[in-house]
This record gives sequence, structure tokens and C-alpha cells, in this order.
Amino acid sequence: MERRHRRAEDLLHDPRFNKGTAFTEAERDALGLRGLLPPRVLTIAEQEERILFNFRSKTNPLEQYIYLTGLQDRNETLFYRILMRHLDSMMPVIYTPTVGEACLLFGAIFRRPRGLYVSAGDRGRVRQILRNWPDAGVRVIVVTDGERILGLGDVGANGMGIPVGKLSLYTACAGINPAWCLPITIDVGTDNADLRADPLYIGTPHPRVRGAEYLTLLDEFIDAVNDVFPGVLVQFEDFATANALGLLARYRDRICTFNDDVQGTAAVALAGLYSAARITGIPLRDQRLLFLGAGAAATGIADLTVGAMVHAGLPEPEARRRCWFVDSTGLVVAGRSDLSASKRRYAHEHEPVTNLVDAVRAIAPTALLGLSTKGGAFTPEVLGAMAEINVRPVILALSNPTSNSECTAAEAYRHTGGRAVFASGSPFQPVEVDGRRFTPGQGNNAYIFPGLGLGILVSGARRVTDDMFQTAARVLAGTVSDASLGEGLLYPPLSDIRHVSSVIARAVAEVAWVSGVAGLPRPADVTEAVRDMMWEPEYPDLLGDRR
Repeated sequence: MERRHRRAEDLLHDPRFNKGTAFTEAERDALGLRGLLPPRVLTIAEQEERILFNFRSKTNPLEQYIYLTGLQDRNETLFYRILMRHLDSMMPVIYTPTVGEACLLFGAIFRRPRGLYVSAGDRGRVRQILRNWPDAGVRVIVVTDGERILGLGDVGANGMGIPVGKLSLYTACAGINPAWCLPITIDVGTDNADLRADPLYIGTPHPRVRGAEYLTLLDEFIDAVNDVFPGVLVQFEDFATANALGLLARYRDRICTFNDDVQGTAAVALAGLYSAARITGIPLRDQRLLFLGAGAAATGIADLTVGAMVHAGLPEPEARRRCWFVDSTGLVVAGRSDLSASKRRYAHEHEPVTNLVDAVRAIAPTALLGLSTKGGAFTPEVLGAMAEINVRPVILALSNPTSNSECTAAEAYRHTGGRAVFASGSPFQPVEVDGRRFTPGQGNNAYIFPGLGLGILVSGARRVTDDMFQTAARVLAGTVSDASLGEGLLYPPLSDIRHVSSVIARAVAEVAWVSGVAGLPRPADVTEAVRDMMWEPEYPDLLGDRR
């Protein structure tokens, strides 16, 4: 039997055009929707109230995550309207920390495919797979291979939740049109034996492909991306340290790309250090940093901070000596023979120190940064030692998700006598210590990468440079008000993030034009160009001239 009104059916199942109960009377008549929807026409504001009612009735964040991703799959405009208007409460659900739990259970909660999957078995046909994507106008790709998802480790193809969530933040925080966004997971297997044995696992259940075969697939992927989506921005996300650093070095001069775990984390941490300097009164060039963890994120922060110190007039060797690391063996010192190249850059002359509290006492850092993924590693003794050394100890517990945070906000304030200048990678609620209320800030990469991406698109940048991240960090810190600093906050409120992203975008675009990497001419009014590119969640006009 012939099926009529295929257009109506397509509209109701296309999240970009589906309005649900908000289709007007005229649209229902013209598009064959009459009778396929409940008779009452609702405004988008009325739809929002229903969504919020259902969202708040869910019993836990994972259920809220499933509900919101379901909304995204059926009505994109309504999803982004609600996300933008309630970012404070919804960002922890659609991204850190809930997205970590969602990735662990991704096969079990899988409903509808979103994005593209490229597997190790697809060598030789990656271009064909990319061309299967229905939109030719892709301008931002977030890609993962799932090996180091947050602090959770190898979750293989279940890591798709990360690029999906990151791209949602590109749209919510900086107005990048969702039609321009493509999440990709490169499935090269998993070394997580439990996942391989899980009948609900959605990836290929074999050990990870590594070495030359891995690089051959990645090279084909990058070449195919260049061919199918010329000039696209590629963000690498949650690759293991060796691959994160290696792939960044391999491709950063070939395509417009960056690694958010390395460079985005570095920029948001550097912004936090700039803000902390305004509170402590100690300029950045005079800070001494001690990192717990020496992976890609930690060394990325150190590299960017060294650049900032050099920019402030400090010789590079002295700037490097202001950055110290503790890894799983102890203090990273020149006498050790087990160090990778990235660690050797920060291996200074010092006697061996095997534990963190002794390292704090030996190095006397002004700031302690946690990127270890070891929950509770900032013990009361460690925090107390920081408080003995500093009037206002800077404590950045940046590991995600919440369970991996090196300390909680309450612990940081309690064990420093309320003197800590604190921020974390995952959100914490305000706490009271000794009758005083403290509001902890969150060093979320969403303060950096959406605005950076917007600036790259406005300028048509062909490459992503370190100067762009330096600039983004300084601009972000500059948006923190004196009133916020007075509360101990190192970052602006999330409610301001679209404005913050637009300011970062203008600054990053200027860097592209000045440095000669821009592919588009500088407009007369950069502010207007940024504003014009920012997509707003408004229902499209589906009738045009027929009305």
C-alpha cells in the first residue's frame, strides 16, 4: 500500500525540523500533519515547562541524561533552548560528571546512533564512510578513540558520549550551529576485557590495534577529513597520553586541529592561575607550581604556563624550573632514568622524594594542581602542608569525574582553615566551614574550547596556535569580576558563558589575522561577525512563501 505524507513523517522524525506540538495550524494543514499531533498548539515556552517538569522528576542524573539525549534526538531546537537557559543545572548532566557514568553504560542505554563510527576494519574506505554523513557543511569534528575517557580509562566505542557531549557544548556555550558539528569515534578495539565480554558492548570486541596499523588508520582518517570536509576544525578528545601528544605533534601543522585534554585543559588552568594571582597578590611569573600527575594534561598546562611566564619576562629555563611534577614513582627529578621525553623537560636537579606531602614541603609550591585521576590524593596532610607554606594556598583539583577529584571543596577549605583558593574539574556545591560559606569554582574546559572554535570559524583559521590558547586564557581570566574573586571564584558564572565565549572568539580571531593563519579577511566589525555566526535555538520557518 502506498504511504502518503512521507514529508510529514520525515519532519516528525528529523530533530532539526521537528517542532512537536509547536507546529502551527497553518503548518499542520500545509505539511500533512493534521491529526498526527495532539490538537492543541503549544508555544516553545510551554513545551519547555513540560520538559523541565519531566527532567526534574527523574530520580538520578543518569536518568536525566537519558531523557535529555532523547530530547536531542527528537527536537534539537527545544533541547538547545533548554540547555542554554538552564546551563548551571544541565551541564553536569550532559557532560561532566554524568557523561562518565553514561559512557560506562553506553551499550546498555544506547537508543539511537549519533555521529560516525570508523573502525579498524574500515581501512581503505574511510572517505566513503565520511561521505555517508548527510551534511556536507561540517565545520567542527570532535573525535575520540575511547582509550582514556575522563579518569575512567579505556571504554572503547562507548566513549562516543564524549564527542556528542562536547559538541553540545559548542552549540550551547558559543552558538556553533549544530548542523556544522560531527562527533566521531574511531573504534580500534579495547583492552578492557570486561567490555569485550559484555554482550551489550557496541564496539568491536578485540584488543586495541596499535603501532603502525593504528597510525595508518589515523593518517587515512585525517586525509579523508581534509578531502571530504576541507578546512574543518578537528578536536582530539580523550586519547591516551602517548597518542594524545604524538598525534598532536603529527597533525597540528597539517590541519586545523588541537587536543582539548592537552591544550584546552592547559588554557582553563592557566586562566585559573591568572585569577588566583589576583587573589593572592603573587604574579604568575613568581608562582611555583607542583603537579600531581605527569600525563598529557599536566605537561600541557606546564608548557602553556611556561609560555605565559616567558611572555611576562621570565627566561624560559627559569620558567621551567617553576614547574615540578610528582608521578606514580615520586618527584620527577633529573637523576631518574625512567622518564619520558615530556617529563624530562621538567626533571630538575633535586634529591629523590617519594610521596606528595614530602614533595610539597621540599618544593614549597604556591599552587598545587591535581591531574592524577586519584580520588582523595590531596590528603589532610597535603592540604595542611600547603596551608603552612602559603597564606592563600592555591588548590586546583582538576581530575574528572567527581569520584576522581583529588579532594572535595569541603576538604580543601576545611584543611586549610578556609584560606584555600580552590577550583575543581567537576562541580561541587557551596560548603560551610566554621560558619563561613564558600562557593567553589569549576575549571571546566567549556570556558575555552567553544569560544576558541567560534573564533577559528569567524577567521577561517587554517591552524590552531599556542598564542590562541594563551590569549583565550588571559581573556577568560579578565572576565572574572572583582566581586567573584572576593567570593574565591576563579572563573565567571556559567550563566555568562555565551558572552565569555563571544569575547574569547573575538580575541582568538584577532590572533589568527595578526599571525597570518586566517583564511578569511577581517570584517569591519568583528563583534558583529561573531554575533552573526552564533546560532539561536528558534524554530525554523517551514512554510516560506506558502503562508
